[in-house]
Amino acid sequence: MTDDDIRLALRLADAAGAAIRPHFRAPFTAERKADASPVTEADRAAEAAMRTILEAERPLDGIVGEEYGVTREGAERVWVLDPIDGTRSFVAGRAIFGTLVALVEAGTPVLGLIDQPVQRERWIGAVGQPTTLNGIAVTTRQCAALGDAILATTGPGYFRPDEMAAYDRCIAPARDSIWGGDCYNYGLLSLGQLDAVIEAGLKLYDFAALVPVVEGAGGIMRDWQGNRLGADSKGQVVAVGDARLMDPILARIAAG
Repeated sequence: MTDDDIRLALRLADAAGAAIRPHFRAPFTAERKADASPVTEADRAAEAAMRTILEAERPLDGIVGEEYGVTREGAERVWVLDPIDGTRSFVAGRAIFGTLVALVEAGTPVLGLIDQPVQRERWIGAVGQPTTLNGIAVTTRQCAALGDAILATTGPGYFRPDEMAAYDRCIAPARDSIWGGDCYNYGLLSLGQLDAVIEAGLKLYDFAALVPVVEGAGGIMRDWQGNRLGADSKGQVVAVGDARLMDPILARIAAG
């Protein structure tokens, strides 16, 4: 990962935002994919815009995108794209969706970007560098006890019954919990507004960009077994702003 990669990620987000903004709170076409999740013309236009740049400037790198699948499978360097993470929020006119751009090298996320193109908020995380929001370094907050923590997840429909039970065990002692937010929750965690995010059913394009953002702000992300997240992770994730929260959360997840 190089400074040129960071500059390229910024340009990818610029291109995606330019494709998305004209459709926000405006008429657009939408349909349901095979998994019943929504997709809009803005999702597809944004990913196509990013792919056009990557094909021109990184023709040897792989691409994994939510809308157009895998290109150059097996490449050592892979750009992972989610043009609109939180399409339901986008369709509802809620500006808490985001574009996710990640660079994964040898299976490990090394660069991540969360871009909210309507509110013009952009988090960038890269291995060895502090996470920034619009160019200003941000940090998570200290919170060592679940009783003091605010937890978040996108929604109950993303959990299987056993996973929902595990989430309920985690929030039972918490100070508070919130629904909704998709990738935006991880940006808020990096700002010290939330203390933990717990989710399941994620794909690589849902979480790869989040890992460098959270960890560059002082937090950590793991799967539900406590392993580091990578290209082969199964999509059950825990992000915490204070590392001392991880073990109590994992213990409650495993208690079922």
